[in-house]
Amino acid sequence: MSLPRVLIVDDHKLFAEGIAQLLKGRFEIVGTVGDGSLLSEAASRLRPDVVLLDLSMPHVGGLEALGHRKTTRVDYRTIVLTMHGDARLAIEALKAGASGFMLKESSGEELLTALDAVLQGRTYLTSTLTKDVLAMMAEPTEPGGVKLTARQREVLRLIVQGQRVKEIAGILDLSPRSVESIKYHIMQELNVHSTAELVRYAIQHDLVSV
Repeated sequence: MSLPRVLIVDDHKLFAEGIAQLLKGRFEIVGTVGDGSLLSEAASRLRPDVVLLDLSMPHVGGLEALGHRKTTRVDYRTIVLTMHGDARLAIEALKAGASGFMLKESSGEELLTALDAVLQGRTYLTSTLTKDVLAMMAEPTEPGGVKLTARQREVLRLIVQGQRVKEIAGILDLSPRSVESIKYHIMQELNVHSTAELVRYAIQHDLVSV
């Protein structure tokens, strides 16, 4: 019987090697890549059952890589592994298509539990965030039908504060290209066509707290 196939996407080599060692014997590690921009090609070539995905990586981060998943026809599950214990980030990742969300500080035993869960078609959320995630998902959406993700609101707040794209990228540990992409989608959602219009709209509609 063949073992479930796992692809690790993380730019920290020691961490990736540790995960590979932990899973040895129960899963087949088909590959490791260190950049979210390589995920689609690697998934198409290696055909994993599960992808373990870091969020903070150079060039293309995990959330953006999740958005690119539609470009591959490979049917795989994704578990986000991150150091950021942010419930809003967990919600954003699950909405983007992740099947699981875990912290890097979690135990190896929990990772095995998460892998078993997503392979059975279930969603796995680390227990330390479950209460906060459920509470936030029950919150009302923004006024006027505007729906922005937690990451989009974060970027928008910094734009309103006058931060430039490169500065925002540094603050949020994202690539400038990721920030530009997030900004573009915010502008599409709000139907504005310039940074000045974006700032004016956000202030007039009280979308962020500066």
